[in-house]
Amino acid sequence: MPVYSAEGAPLFSEGSGGSLRLLAYLAIAAALMAVDLRTGLLHQARIAASAVISPLQTIATAPLRIAKSVREATAQRTGLVLENADLRKQLLFAQAKLDRLAIVQEQNNHLRALLDARQKLGLNVQLAELIDVDLDPYRHRILINQGSMHGVFVGEAVIDAKGLIGQVLNVEQERATVILLSDPSHAVPVRVQRTGLRVIAYGSGDPMRVELPHVPFSADIKVGDLLVTSGIGGRFPPGLPVATVYKVETDNSATFAVAEARPLAGIANSSELLLVSDEALALTPLPAPEAEFVGPPEGLANDAPMEPVP
Repeated sequence: MPVYSAEGAPLFSEGSGGSLRLLAYLAIAAALMAVDLRTGLLHQARIAASAVISPLQTIATAPLRIAKSVREATAQRTGLVLENADLRKQLLFAQAKLDRLAIVQEQNNHLRALLDARQKLGLNVQLAELIDVDLDPYRHRILINQGSMHGVFVGEAVIDAKGLIGQVLNVEQERATVILLSDPSHAVPVRVQRTGLRVIAYGSGDPMRVELPHVPFSADIKVGDLLVTSGIGGRFPPGLPVATVYKVETDNSATFAVAEARPLAGIANSSELLLVSDEALALTPLPAPEAEFVGPPEGLANDAPMEPVP
């Protein structure tokens, strides 16, 4: 079959003429190969052509490379965003666990301190938990989860691990109301542990302050003195820590000194409390028997009533 060129004419025509042209082409190719082998001319030509074509190839393929880089960067950024979100979530969970552990540790420390206080007091104590707080700003009272069915009684002292909180004001079957040391209507007999001076500590309405308004001017009381319950009145067991004096001032009349003390108990933040009672103090007198009616002597029972003596 004859081979045709692009113009339609056969590239190698049949006959001797076509064979001669084929041989001529082969000879030229062999000559070029020999020249390239000896001189490297074609190699240099290829290098020159590559130097010209390479920038064009770089420009032509730049959009593809940019698109690929953008896709990779986008995928990497998406992966980093997801990984960052996951790490943030894990961090929040870990922080929540740490916070919970810290709260549990704090509760354990507080309960351990309450247990130590119980052992030191040597009194009848009962654990109670705070369940509500009176929102009235003029009354400092709380509600605890122990009531009459648990043996709680009105007037029972309430403490935390550090000192006196207040006393039971009202008792229901399963809960009780406690009036706090800082309530303006509350007062507790105390004594200065250093000197034995007996005074009355009044609530000021401030959880961080109790007042001693009528201290004799000549009394030995100073900043840093510890106030403990005196036991006078039989309401509080003696020796319960109450407050520390932080200010002593002279009254205008120069007859009395006015002292202020800071409660030792965490009045504003205690949640676990101890109800403290001394069996001797907790006993209440039996009610007096009803008076029995005694009528007039039998002989006078039927007589007319006597006239009043003028």
